[in-house]
Amino acid sequence: MQIARRLSNTPYEITLIDQYNFHQFQPLFYQVATGRLEPSAISFPLRKVFQGKSNIHVRIAKVNQVDTTQQEVRTDEGIFKYDYLILATGCANNFFGNNNFEQHSFPMKSVTEAMALRNRLLLNYEDALSAPPEELEEIMNIVVVGGGPTGVELAGSLAEMKKYILPKDYPDMDFSRLKIFLIEGMQHTLQNMSDASQKKSQEYLEKMGVNIWLNTIVQDYDGKTITLKDGRTIKTRNMIWTAGVTGAMPAGVPTDRVVKGNRIKVDSYNRIKGLNNVFAIGDIAYMETKDFPRGHPQLANVAINQAKNLANNMKRQLANKSLAQFQYKNPGTMATIGKHKAVVDLPFISFQGRLAWLTWMFLHLMLILSVKNKLIIFIEWAISYFTNDTTLRLILLPTRKQIELAQEHHEL
Repeated sequence: MQIARRLSNTPYEITLIDQYNFHQFQPLFYQVATGRLEPSAISFPLRKVFQGKSNIHVRIAKVNQVDTTQQEVRTDEGIFKYDYLILATGCANNFFGNNNFEQHSFPMKSVTEAMALRNRLLLNYEDALSAPPEELEEIMNIVVVGGGPTGVELAGSLAEMKKYILPKDYPDMDFSRLKIFLIEGMQHTLQNMSDASQKKSQEYLEKMGVNIWLNTIVQDYDGKTITLKDGRTIKTRNMIWTAGVTGAMPAGVPTDRVVKGNRIKVDSYNRIKGLNNVFAIGDIAYMETKDFPRGHPQLANVAINQAKNLANNMKRQLANKSLAQFQYKNPGTMATIGKHKAVVDLPFISFQGRLAWLTWMFLHLMLILSVKNKLIIFIEWAISYFTNDTTLRLILLPTRKQIELAQEHHEL
C-alpha cells in the first residue's frame, strides 16, 4: 500500500495483487472480535484508495507461484509479467505443524477470522443458556494461547466484556463461571518489552480476573480439551491462537534465500540476495544489520518504513541517482490491556497507566487511513468509554451461498 501510493503519478505501471479487495488494519482485529468495532471501520477498499491513480492497477487474485526466471507471477486469475517484483505478503499463523491447532483453534490474522471469533464468542453465551451442566465448563472457558501484544490485548478486552457487557445482556446467567486463561510458553507476557511493562501488563490482567499460566506449552487440542505439556488439561471449545507467525511465502522463491521463520534474506536495499529486480519488505523480509543482527522485528512500523525507503529508491533509480540503504530506528512498542490500562516503551522512557492508554489510542487512531474511519472509530471508542458498552454484538453467520462463493474465489 505504501509503495503503490508513493509511486502513483510516476512513470511506473503498478499492478497491486491481493486475494482480498481491501486493506486490513491488523492491530485492531481484536476489537472486531470482541464487538467493539465493525469490520468496515478497519478495512479500506483498495479501488477506493487508488481512485484517480491511472498507473495503479488492482487485481484480486491468489498468487500460486512466482517465477523469477521468466519474470512472471502466476495466479488463479492468470499470469502477470513484471520488470520489478515486490513481495509484501506478510505473515500467516504458525501452528508449529499441529493440524489439530489449525483445525480447531480460532486465529486472528484477517478480518474474516476476527468475525468468525466474534460469532463463536456470542453464540457461546446463547448456547450456555440451555446447555446441560456437564457441557457448561467447556462453553464458558476461553483460552488465549500466546502472551504477546495480541494475546494480552485480547485477554484484557474479554475480561472487560465479562465484567461490563455480558451481565447486562444476560442477566439470568452466572458469569462468575466464565474463566479467561492466557497461556504463554515463556516466563513473561510481552516478552519483547521492558521488565516494567511485562510486570505491569501481568498485574493488570490478574486484577481483571485473567488466569495467566506462564512457562506453559500447549501440546494438543481436540476441539473440546486442551492438553498441556505438563499433563494438565483445560476443557474449552474456545481456544484462540495468537502464539506465533511464519512468513507467508509464495511458491517459487529460491529456497536457499529462505531463513528461519520462513523469511526471505534481503540486502540493505530490500533486494532478495542474487535477484536484482525482486524485493521483499515487511514481515517476510529478513535483513541483518549492525543494530538488528537477527533481523528486524515483524512490526507494522518496520514494514511501512521499508516501503517508504524502497519507493524513494525506485524514484531515485528513475533519476539515475544512487540508492539509499534502509536504516531503522525503533520508535518504541506499546500494548493496551483495558480502560486506563496500557504499557508504552519508548527509546528513552517506559510508562504505564492512563497516559500510556491515551498514547496508544491516539497513535492507533492516527494510523487509520481515512478521515471517515478515524471518526467512526473515535465515536465507537467514546461510546464505549462513557457507557462501558457497545452496540455491535451482531451474530452474522455466512449463508450457504456466501460459503460457495468464497470457495469459488479461494477465500476459504
